[in-house]
Amino acid sequence: MSADLPQTCRIDIWLWRARFFKTRSLSAKFCETGHLRLTRLDHTQRVDKAGAFVKPDDRIVFALGARLIDITVVDMGERRGPAHEAQQLYHVNGPPDAS
Repeated sequence: MSADLPQTCRIDIWLWRARFFKTRSLSAKFCETGHLRLTRLDHTQRVDKAGAFVKPDDRIVFALGARLIDITVVDMGERRGPAHEAQQLYHVNGPPDAS
């Protein structure tokens, strides 16, 4: 990430840039439902405002349809780009170790 880019971003904008939602307004409405969990520095909180901020290393967990999405924020991004660019904004967390 470039030093001149912001280190935080509104969660609704970030989810839209990362292509989890087709429009920013859909992303904002979803954020306001309270169905997002944000973990920062081992502290988990429920997100119920589209204006909440995320930054690199934050973990976001939410359900989309029947899928449980568990990701770690890697980058803020500058725009809503193509899918391959959006996938660079996060890391998918695998299932817990079964051992």
